[in-house]
Amino acid sequence: MNTMNLALSKFSELANPTRFLALSGRILPWLAGLTALLFAVGLYMSFTTEGDYQQGDTVRIMYVHVPAAWLAMLCYSVMAISAIGTLVWRHPLADVSHKAAAPLGAAFTLISLITGSLWGKPMWGTWWVWDARLTSVFVLFLMYLGLIALNRAMDDASKAARLSAVLILVGFVNIPIIKFSVEWWNTLHQPASVIRMDGPTIDPEFLWPLLVMAIAFTFLFFTLHLMAMRNEIWRRRIATQRRMAARMAGREVSP
Repeated sequence: MNTMNLALSKFSELANPTRFLALSGRILPWLAGLTALLFAVGLYMSFTTEGDYQQGDTVRIMYVHVPAAWLAMLCYSVMAISAIGTLVWRHPLADVSHKAAAPLGAAFTLISLITGSLWGKPMWGTWWVWDARLTSVFVLFLMYLGLIALNRAMDDASKAARLSAVLILVGFVNIPIIKFSVEWWNTLHQPASVIRMDGPTIDPEFLWPLLVMAIAFTFLFFTLHLMAMRNEIWRRRIATQRRMAARMAGREVSP
């Protein structure tokens, strides 16, 4: 109980944007350094492993495509948790979190789609096919774009945050569809080969570079997410100061 109360206390402390800025400012340099180190190790392992006997060097696309696809879903999951924070707990930074995450999720999803097409052409003989996995990921990309457009189109930030939170939670149904689409329907896309109940089926020679790159991409997301949240907080503070200055100027010139 004491541990839970301590965790809730720390969580409530982060509701203060000033404390969040101070804490994230201390964490970011270490997080960015660790991200760079992981990418250096992951890229070295990716380029020094031998090519697959069937796919050749095309298999190296996997080291970018798979982590990007994982991050596309992880980012939306983070947004869903933030949406709950907006609607249930009214956490002041929850809407900042899901607004900052949307462009990152769109970028990772786009990378996943592009690298998947680059891999699909030599393997399947086509750049694109409307199977369940590819179509559901494309829908995810459109959802990200829609949320970004919504946040930019509405002037009322609080109303935009609540509406975005509702749409995020409704759209979360697409995440399990993406995950299990290769099992529910007959698709060209290969089934899961890493996260399986009976263990990975991928050869360790390819598995370890893939896992390191996946961790590197994950740290990259959290680094960029913290930076984007900080930028959004400062943007809102500047906008508030400008509105206050405009009100003060209006009072001074009024008779």
